[in-house]
Amino acid sequence: MTAKSTCYSLRAAFGLAGVLAAGPVFAQTTQDARPASPPAAALGSPAVAATGPWGLQRAVDYALEHNLGVRLNQLTAQGNAQVLRQSKAALLPTANLNGTQNWQYGTSVNPLTFQFQSQTVRANNFSGVTQFVLFQGFQLRNTIKRNVLDYEASVQDVEKARNDLSLNVAGQFLQLVLAQELVRANQFYVTRDQDQIARTKLLLKAGSIPESTLLDSQSQLATDELNVVTAQNQADLARLALLQLLNIDPATAKGFTVEVPDLPDPDEEAPYSLDLNQVYQTASSTMPEIKAAELRVQSARRSIDLAKGGYYPRLAFTGQIFTGYSSSSVSQVRTGVSAGSSVPLNILDASGNPVPGTSGYTVVLPGQPIYEALPVRYLDQLNNNLGKSISFGLSVPILNGLQVRTSVQRAIINEQANSVRAEQARLTLRQSIEQAYADARAAQLQYAAAKRQVAALTLTQRNSEIRFNNGLLSGTEFNIAKNNLNYAVSNQIQAKYTFIFRRKVLDFYQGRPLAL
Repeated sequence: MTAKSTCYSLRAAFGLAGVLAAGPVFAQTTQDARPASPPAAALGSPAVAATGPWGLQRAVDYALEHNLGVRLNQLTAQGNAQVLRQSKAALLPTANLNGTQNWQYGTSVNPLTFQFQSQTVRANNFSGVTQFVLFQGFQLRNTIKRNVLDYEASVQDVEKARNDLSLNVAGQFLQLVLAQELVRANQFYVTRDQDQIARTKLLLKAGSIPESTLLDSQSQLATDELNVVTAQNQADLARLALLQLLNIDPATAKGFTVEVPDLPDPDEEAPYSLDLNQVYQTASSTMPEIKAAELRVQSARRSIDLAKGGYYPRLAFTGQIFTGYSSSSVSQVRTGVSAGSSVPLNILDASGNPVPGTSGYTVVLPGQPIYEALPVRYLDQLNNNLGKSISFGLSVPILNGLQVRTSVQRAIINEQANSVRAEQARLTLRQSIEQAYADARAAQLQYAAAKRQVAALTLTQRNSEIRFNNGLLSGTEFNIAKNNLNYAVSNQIQAKYTFIFRRKVLDFYQGRPLAL
């Protein structure tokens, strides 16, 4: 192994970054290390000072409160709640008031007398209409039942988003702890290289070793210093990714640090063993994504019943009250009485001749009423023109371009698709549990093997150092021994954090709190 081995071991150790930053294994089929939400600076959120060391629980709680993805899911659930509320209100009768203001010019029909007239007319029409659906193929009730299921599914989506974010934060938190530990390990290598160069210079001055040995040691120091820079860059990136998950502006988080937990070594525990079927049964009954998928299957079945309601007749009751006013409406109003008149009275005999002595009599006739056409007052018209009506409307579907049949078939297909999605969600959950368990078991075994390797290579490196100091080992061979040890230490660190994270994922599936 050459001096490049340390760089390779560093990259291998950071291979855990993809595992830890990928988030919950049950949330995605293809995973990446991108955070669940964009940085706060890009969103214009208020700056939050990140003071004091942050533990995992504090980080998770803060992320759940400020993450925009979770907030978006909450708003979606609130929207579905309003849809549910509206569908329940659809069972109530509808009631509406209507009013119009019209002007008619030239020849037109009087809206109240229905006579043609040639004048400017101002008219008002007022009506109140109420309608109540008596029967509609149970579509209103099936809509309510479907919307209840959709709302409950959206609530489960909120819980899933919270779970995903919690595991993403935990993974990124552990990645930052791993990166910081690798920085300390590489800094130790640099310090050891500096001490070794000091001893090499003394041996060179004493003539015990050639100058090439000093050059090899200096080359190794430069390599390890580069590894420190690389490790620090990775730690800075891990810190930035965690801040972005928490939605904290990095500009306000100069003092952000994580609280390094006291994590036991994997070999301190008994060989990790789980009943995977029991874990799956527990997870399938508690994981929100499984509940949401099952609720959507039930919702799709209600949609089938809803679509079949289109085959049934529709019966509705309608009640209406209406009135109106027209400026052309007039009525005959008595305005007075005409003057009376006297009429001569002539009495005739049977032959039609005036009876003597009866002339000079008169009869006084009374005056006649005088009428005038006057506009009818506004309120009087509204009262006089008041009308009421009730009606029952029946609509029987016969042929409507196969719309109902097509809607039913589409609903059936949608129900089958949701059933497949639910089955896929259960399969993904089972595979995620199996994969997490396999990774945890492999990491525990790898850690034990790496620990034994570190112990053996430590002895080898010490022996090589003694031989090197005595001029019995070349600088190249000594650097190979050191790099072998560095590589083994990096593997040990990687195995430790892989085991910890996978075990926490499995604990989470079993309903245990997410804590280190």
